Amino acid sequence: MPQAQIALNRFGLGAKAGEVPPTDSKRWLLDQFSRYDPAPAAIAALPRSPAMVAQLAELRLERKDRKEEKAGTAKMEPEAGMQPGQGKPNPNPEANLYKPLREAYVQAAGVRMAVAGTSDTPFIERLVAFWSNHFAVSVDKVAVIGLAAPFENEAIRPHVLGKFSTMLFAAARHPAMLLYLDQAQSIGPDSQIAEFAARRGSQRQPGLNENLAREILELHTLGVRSGYSQADVTEFARAMTGLTVSGLGRLARLMPGTEPGKPIFVEQMHQPGARQVLGKRYDQQGERQLLTILADLASHPATARHIATKLARHFASDDPPPALVARLETAFLRSGGDLPVIYRALIESPEVWAASAPKFRPPWDWLVALRRATGVEFPAQQTAFALNQLGQPTWKPGSPAGWDDVAASWAAPDALLRRVEFSNRFAQRFASLDARQLGPALFPDALSEPTKQAVARADSPAQALSLLFVAPEMLRR
Repeated sequence: MPQAQIALNRFGLGAKAGEVPPTDSKRWLLDQFSRYDPAPAAIAALPRSPAMVAQLAELRLERKDRKEEKAGTAKMEPEAGMQPGQGKPNPNPEANLYKPLREAYVQAAGVRMAVAGTSDTPFIERLVAFWSNHFAVSVDKVAVIGLAAPFENEAIRPHVLGKFSTMLFAAARHPAMLLYLDQAQSIGPDSQIAEFAARRGSQRQPGLNENLAREILELHTLGVRSGYSQADVTEFARAMTGLTVSGLGRLARLMPGTEPGKPIFVEQMHQPGARQVLGKRYDQQGERQLLTILADLASHPATARHIATKLARHFASDDPPPALVARLETAFLRSGGDLPVIYRALIESPEVWAASAPKFRPPWDWLVALRRATGVEFPAQQTAFALNQLGQPTWKPGSPAGWDDVAASWAAPDALLRRVEFSNRFAQRFASLDARQLGPALFPDALSEPTKQAVARADSPAQALSLLFVAPEMLRR
């Protein structure tokens, strides 16, 4: 496979309709660093975290009011002469309660597809998607529905060309992450708030939540089997107490006047005292203690290896080449986690340019590649429906581990059948596109003879287009 095709597809998101392949592939990739726009107009126009958290708070209050109203109405007995059902509560009064958040989510997912589908810096857009999946949140939790897009746009996009530590700080403290992993309600057992609740004899005693601490260690920094213990998780979770989101629940009353939707550190919630994590003692108090631990995790050798392995897997092979991993790990450690330095080491690595081990495109990558190849705009609702059908709904991996990055998770027969069905429907609508011309334009000097013959022998223009969309050249990068 020519280097230009690897640059366009493995590093990028697929060739755009009419795009001339780069003559100097490495320079084409490096030049994108200076041209990348973290907030193009379509993304800048989307709601930000404070607005979405304020909306979530209003909906939670409305939900509470409806529950109280339902409880009162349920006690009513139908009076004489009433028709059946009168005086009884609506069997599903919350059916449309979170509709505004779902609408915002669908709109933002459509914008994400449009930006990726038209971007002139596709390598950086791929990196945005990579890091968003590394620090995964999932909209299957109601609190995250309206915040997944702001998370990517605020915690990932501005820092994709910065330092890993900066992105870690932004992701770990973003409202989406704090709500997704229940950090917002984690309270130190010896904190001022816990002592106050104990004195009052409250039935709901505040407690420690270890979810975010565990995922930062296991997924975001050190990685599994890297030597940390359960005691390290607990100590780190204690250091994180106090980190929460303004404007929700009791905090709205505790800190009146605070702008909603901001990550804040509430000293009254923090577990006092020194902490010991990975054998190191942290005497700093309050938020400084948390930030110091995060900084140490960001620069830890295990973190360097974990990040290097994931990047090598994403760009080179499902089975990451050891030499590539070592090279990226060294770049991470020597640069202090400077991401552009690591990306340059990636671009200069021969393993990534090997044509023998192409990566299989997950559904989002594949749909973006179709969007770029054809120039056809995908409405937001159509994008959401298509990705649901293909098995990779936007920002919904279902777990903090994010989406898998290996072919075995995406190349099963039923998954391939769904792509064929989508290709058939798409091709029927846009049969005016000539696959015989489109294929060579997208893959000059790289279109295989079997693909050429299949497209040439198709019974109709629509069938030819559909065959091109599910050809190996389009399914792999």
